[in-house]
Amino acid sequence: MALLEVDNLVVKFGHRHGAVTAIRGISFSVERGERLGIVGESGAGKSVAAFSILDLLSEPGFVAAGHIRFDGQDLRALNSEALRQVRGQRISMIFQDPMMTLNPVLSIGVQMIECLKAHRRISTSAARDIALEKLRLVQMPSPEKRLDQYPHELSGGMKQRIIIAIALLLDPELIIADEPTTALDVTIQAEIMQLLLDLCSQQHLALILITHDLGVVSQITDRTLVMYAGRIIEQGPTKGIINDPQHPYTQGLIRALPQQTLPGERLNQIPGSMPTLEHLPSGCAFHPRCAYVRARCDSVVPGFTQAGESLAACHMVEDLVKDPGAVLIETERGQ
Repeated sequence: MALLEVDNLVVKFGHRHGAVTAIRGISFSVERGERLGIVGESGAGKSVAAFSILDLLSEPGFVAAGHIRFDGQDLRALNSEALRQVRGQRISMIFQDPMMTLNPVLSIGVQMIECLKAHRRISTSAARDIALEKLRLVQMPSPEKRLDQYPHELSGGMKQRIIIAIALLLDPELIIADEPTTALDVTIQAEIMQLLLDLCSQQHLALILITHDLGVVSQITDRTLVMYAGRIIEQGPTKGIINDPQHPYTQGLIRALPQQTLPGERLNQIPGSMPTLEHLPSGCAFHPRCAYVRARCDSVVPGFTQAGESLAACHMVEDLVKDPGAVLIETERGQ
């Protein structure tokens, strides 16, 4: 049995004209100790999917359908107190911006100790010892000093290390990291991602890494889901997706990486932009931007087809699997 199983999840956001669908029937699982990447442009639904797992959606968002099982237990069936025992203790989350997570008027030590005492019957001195242990685990320099400091006294990298230490306080089995290095410079990003990788290996933690950066995913995760407009459009082993992407959208994301062009050349980009929730295209949502669009792409939602090491939801991939000798013809969108 997988540690986490998400089955046919549907998430909607209500507004005065009804409701729009942000997540459209996605299913995936995470094994114990596995590192899963969820990739896509802004607006693909990555963070909404992650927030749904822990019931952290803000109104007017709500889970409309589907099951979320953690270690065999349906999280959607739990009351708020039972869910609180899972949230933070067994599943932790690392958010994008540490300044939005840390309380600016409380010292680091107070925040870590309060977190521990909220979930465990523990003395202040014992909680402080655990906080120090976790700060050392994330390689925080001078951890004793940091406990008495306030967030504004620390660098961005230090604040993110503290957020990771807080996520580890209660020895969770799964960490969800939502764009954990967005606010950091490139060198600190690399340090934080290496830290997460090392911690997952040492502590046998499962990780869901949400990012728009395929370069980061290629270095950290075992398996990857590519999302577009609220659906998973490709999934499989990370190395297989990076080295042999099947879906035209995934191919476009990889071509758009800066290292795919020579210095001085114009960067590649996918034509168009992510559709809004109010104006989702029918059929395959990517078809208005696709260079290999078929006649049925605007009316029929593609199912998954096994191609290479991946499962891809694409009519073109389905046609190529049926007829490997078919010749691909690009539209002007692919020029």
